[in-house]
Amino acid sequence: MTKKTCSFQAEIDQVLHLVIHSLYTNKDIFLRELISNASDACDKLKFISKTQENVLDNSGLKISIRLDKDNSKIHILDNGIGMDQEDLVHNIGTVANSGTKKFLQEIREKGETNLIGQFGVGFYSAFMVSDFVEIRTKKYNSEKAWRWSSNGQKEFTIEEDKEKLDRGTEIILKIRDTEKEYLDRFRIDHIVHTYSDHISIPIELMEVGKDEAKILNSSSALWTRNKSDISEQEYKEFYKKTALSADEPWAIIHNKNEGKINYTNLLFIPSTKTFDLFHPDRKRRVKLYINRVFINDEAIDLVPQYLRFLRGVVDAEDIPLNVSRENLQHNQILGFIKDSITKRIINLLEKKLLEEKDSYIDFWKNFGPVIKEGLCESLNVPDNLIDICVFWSAKKNKYITFKEYVEDVKEDQKEIFYISGDDYEKAKQHPQLEGFLNKGYDVLFFVDTVDDFWVSAVSKYKDFEFKSITRSNIDLNKKGDANKNSKEELSKEQEKLLSFIKDVLGNKIESTQLSSKLISLPACISVRDGALDIRMERYLIEQKQLKETAAKIFEINAEHPIIKGLSSLVMSKKNNELCTKIINLLFNQSCIIEGEEIKDPKEFVSIINDLILHKLNL
Repeated sequence: MTKKTCSFQAEIDQVLHLVIHSLYTNKDIFLRELISNASDACDKLKFISKTQENVLDNSGLKISIRLDKDNSKIHILDNGIGMDQEDLVHNIGTVANSGTKKFLQEIREKGETNLIGQFGVGFYSAFMVSDFVEIRTKKYNSEKAWRWSSNGQKEFTIEEDKEKLDRGTEIILKIRDTEKEYLDRFRIDHIVHTYSDHISIPIELMEVGKDEAKILNSSSALWTRNKSDISEQEYKEFYKKTALSADEPWAIIHNKNEGKINYTNLLFIPSTKTFDLFHPDRKRRVKLYINRVFINDEAIDLVPQYLRFLRGVVDAEDIPLNVSRENLQHNQILGFIKDSITKRIINLLEKKLLEEKDSYIDFWKNFGPVIKEGLCESLNVPDNLIDICVFWSAKKNKYITFKEYVEDVKEDQKEIFYISGDDYEKAKQHPQLEGFLNKGYDVLFFVDTVDDFWVSAVSKYKDFEFKSITRSNIDLNKKGDANKNSKEELSKEQEKLLSFIKDVLGNKIESTQLSSKLISLPACISVRDGALDIRMERYLIEQKQLKETAAKIFEINAEHPIIKGLSSLVMSKKNNELCTKIINLLFNQSCIIEGEEIKDPKEFVSIINDLILHKLNL
């Protein structure tokens, strides 16, 4: 047969240009695609051998990569199903007319869907690094061999190959001068290890002029094996290799999901905090495979951001990819897998919390702040996410859940009280905490920045409202709202004192009132209901989202000796200058305790010095 020159289908040359120059952002992908095609060819032959005798010989299926540095060529060979002339025209000469896709449709009903390529354009990625490509191939049931060649422009040629060929396909790439890095065995080893390590067909590497051949891939995807056949040590070794971490996994989640959507997940929760947990990129590190071929582990929406500490793999069969396989389309299949994995992880954590609480607390200390990010989301958040959150209880001196908190509330209590702080020690020393504990109310510590955000988004747990103890409308002496106290409930002395304090502090405060929350300290600042929490306000100022703090409410402890003494001075109208200094000092002290900035530090120091001199009678 003479050589036959064919044109690519109408406008296909433009598509080829797009594939070669724009579709793939990473040139390494060419080898992944060609190896995937070779693997498909071997899998097809294995499938056929189940119904046809004498198809497979004793040599075994394999993929070979041969580097010819002297001639700047890469040969990729397989002994799979092979192609005939018709296959070459329809599968190689026609973009997006993949033989794999057709073959997949034929065998889908028989349950053999372990084929990788679906779009028929992966082959053309070879032209990213090559200016001329040859295919030499012989189909398993044919006596004739064929040769296909093209420079990736408008035409390709097909001719009968008169040389003796064994069953299978050989692809020969003439590597461009600018891409000769791909002739380096170490570069090829790295690419295969990254993308094709778990393909079941052995991949060997040879260099022309050298007799030694090296198997590059492990050919063992641990997640495809039954859990009962995998030892704990094998799981640990796979985790360390996948997560690039020296610790051991805190939890292992290995499931094979069959049904409308088939996928396998082998995921790990680390036992130590991951180094990039709070990196601004907030990348997720779960690797996506399709039939053992690595696709990506970045920009893949397989798990929510608040589970980004997960490590491991998800291997799916029928996730639709765009033609480059580098970016996943946002579709229902991907969403189903994400929702399914999320539900499984949250259920596992709920079980761990119930059965292994001490171990769970260790997990929570590492990843609790990230889990709580999920409470800020409004869509697709599991209902039980809030049930796996734990917080330090000031009353019980241990971590508890919201469920445990509400089971132990006082009869008239309709709130879950909390205090925000930069750390546990500062929260424990908060002056407004004393009154709550003294009257038997528990207070939870919210010490992570994310707490200020999710508590604004969630607002309630069941019928209990989240309330900061720094709110001004909390009256621990009676039920109801402290702001509803009428002036008749205040003594004339108290009324006069409050009025005097407001006159002294002026626009530094919003108002002043008696406090039921203080025991050892004379005064504190608080915020009205509905206003920004003090720590949240400070955070927004640091982020340049607010210009300045709002005026606070100044609360005084009427039972404290300093307030009683101050009240007597005010009532006697003696030494108003001293009263003014004391009030300013108490206000500034209250600001310091809450971490608020003192507006006039010089005045503050001057007042302290004056009071010291007054005490020394100097």
